[in-house]
Amino acid sequence: MEFVKVVKPGFFTTVQDLGRLQYQNLGISTSGAMDGLSLRLANLLVGNDEEDAALEATLIGPKLRFAADGVIAITGGDLSPALNGIPVPMWKSIRIRQDDELSFGNCVTGCRAYISIAGGIEVPPIMGSRSTYFRGHYGGHEGRALKIGDEIPIGNCRFNLYDIEGRRLQPGAIPDYRTDRPIRFIPGPQADAFTQESFEWFTSRPYDVTNESDRMGYRLQGQQLEHVNGADIISDFITVGSIQVPAIGQPIILMADCQTTGGYTKIGVVISVDLPYVAQKKPRDQIRFEAVDVTYAQELYAKREKMISGLKLLNRMLLV
Repeated sequence: MEFVKVVKPGFFTTVQDLGRLQYQNLGISTSGAMDGLSLRLANLLVGNDEEDAALEATLIGPKLRFAADGVIAITGGDLSPALNGIPVPMWKSIRIRQDDELSFGNCVTGCRAYISIAGGIEVPPIMGSRSTYFRGHYGGHEGRALKIGDEIPIGNCRFNLYDIEGRRLQPGAIPDYRTDRPIRFIPGPQADAFTQESFEWFTSRPYDVTNESDRMGYRLQGQQLEHVNGADIISDFITVGSIQVPAIGQPIILMADCQTTGGYTKIGVVISVDLPYVAQKKPRDQIRFEAVDVTYAQELYAKREKMISGLKLLNRMLLV
């Protein structure tokens, strides 16, 4: 088994996959990639299964040295990746050689980049996932963010490296994190707990992402929302994308490391296809909300999954 050595860890780089969804009924956070779409696409570009573990780099990327030849792909936010000091394209599989060094520069768009390596990252799974749950100190590489000198084990690639190098996504399949766009949500389950005027404010005025935002939740600042009869409810199930509004009247979007129950009213839930766009927001970015219905959200989800199914088919054809 080969490995990648961490020369510099970056601001906050962790091992993530698609999380541990099957333990939410036991109060276990799903964790997993904040921008699951970018992680899936990075994995498919290098011939991995879409749920394989990769590295999630936040704002300032790491510097990595590869111990063997391989193929990598970088997706998500543009943190100015470079190989041996030369800029390299994103959303494309790239051949790397032993002792090559991958580094990052300025954060150009988004704030989270995903580095997938052919063969996947082979840290031990915890409860069915290799994702790091930082608050719980488990999963990923020793339950923490990467540090200088860490050696991250890499699995065996199923393909001839020549067959998977140079692959790139069609432009229409690449999410646009540069253009400002509304974040769509489905109203409820307690949308009627807010005054009509507050709901109109929520969908017509921008909210700033505050510095008190992390993998657990994004705290927003903007027009204060008003409840009809207070903010508290009997605790119920919450999921990634839920938009809670506590008594202070400022929304919180729950993200990958969120808890599984909560006692604040929820004005809505961000639709699945827009969660990656939330994940790529950083402090001082703005978010505008747009209400959509469940049917429309499902149509968008089906369209996205059809695109990903096509990429998965290409990988299966390489194995024939």
